[in-house]
Amino acid sequence: MQNYVKMEYPRNKDVIMRYTPGHFITPHSHVNYYIDFCDTKARMKEARAAGESLAELFLASDIIDTILCLNGMEVVGSYMANKLTEAGILSKNSHKTMYITSPEYNVNDQIMFRDNNKHMIKNKKVLILIDSATTGGTLKSALDSVKFYMGDIVGIAAVFSVATQIESIPIRALFTTRDLPDYASYSQDSCTLCKSGIPVDAICNGFGYSTI
Repeated sequence: MQNYVKMEYPRNKDVIMRYTPGHFITPHSHVNYYIDFCDTKARMKEARAAGESLAELFLASDIIDTILCLNGMEVVGSYMANKLTEAGILSKNSHKTMYITSPEYNVNDQIMFRDNNKHMIKNKKVLILIDSATTGGTLKSALDSVKFYMGDIVGIAAVFSVATQIESIPIRALFTTRDLPDYASYSQDSCTLCKSGIPVDAICNGFGYSTI
């Protein structure tokens, strides 16, 4: 799985999308590309570049209190929050700084928050940050959770996204299917790759992949 291709974000060459063609199983679908943002999340230089580039997509925002980071995007979220703060984006929090938090998942794979951190969501202006949005399943779970805990969703940011919106909320992304036009996602019971007899290369989720 090291035969990946690198694609640079035109406005910042330190933002890199690595992708590998094949047959991959995700929690919600089968896809023909594995998109790897592991280094984007873990390397300081790449995380900063991604966070600051994403922040530029939200400079017209009025208030952001919390960045809810999915799939291990906390480091990117911290750089994003710093850039937004430097640009003058306000927070209503009493300490005048943004929260950067990540969710917990219960046994039913639902997003939840504990009594000691749900104040970061309740009555807050929440920006959801994700690495890759394909079927929208993870984002839908996050939207439902934020609404349950009485947060106000003000936007969705992604490094890569297939969709342009979910539940009428725009998804602002650095890379889209314009960059990867033949990207395809199939439901598990109607996968064209399976029907063609193409073997599965790996099982993937927001943390990485495991080859078969």
